[in-house]
Amino acid sequence: MPYIEIEHVTKKFKEDTVLYDIDVSMEQGKVYGFAGNNGSGKTVLMKCICGFLPVTEGSIRVNGKVIGKEVDFPESLGVIIETPGFLTNLTGLRNLEILAGLRGKIARKDIENAIRKSGLDPALKKAVSKYSLGMRQRLGIAQAIMEDPEFLILDEPFNGLDKHGVADIRSLLLDLKKQGKTIILASHNSEDIRILCDKVYEMDGGRMREL
Repeated sequence: MPYIEIEHVTKKFKEDTVLYDIDVSMEQGKVYGFAGNNGSGKTVLMKCICGFLPVTEGSIRVNGKVIGKEVDFPESLGVIIETPGFLTNLTGLRNLEILAGLRGKIARKDIENAIRKSGLDPALKKAVSKYSLGMRQRLGIAQAIMEDPEFLILDEPFNGLDKHGVADIRSLLLDLKKQGKTIILASHNSEDIRILCDKVYEMDGGRMREL
């Protein structure tokens, strides 16, 4: 059974159709790339898969469960969509401790480990307001992976990263792939897509085709 089944999904905002009859299935343990310009529908489709937006027509099933009907959100999901939001007067570690406390699934050592994997120092006393864009992006990645989810949705995870940061996060994602994680990745960079993805879909005007 496919891990993700997107069946004839259409999404409308009033009279404006932004996704047209998207029909695709994805296997567990692979990385899928979404390519396309801004406004092509990538982020809207990702939000529908996450359960953040309801579909207008069709259905999305993740790990056998229909999103928005059988479950509100996919189980075991880590996500970055748009710029991660944090409490900027607190440290990165404290931000993630607060978020982790909402579900109570992990310990402080798990949070610290995720921060290290993303290339930051968990002992850093600097408030997030003093972080560079790249540091905030790394913290967002740490947040996405800290509960060891089996499914990741990453919308432009390389935003704000320098070439060393890009190399670090590519290496991290390849390691997660080896662990059997299922990853959906959107990137404007064709090299990111080429290096990381098993299969690539192009979005254009709300329609999808396999490259």
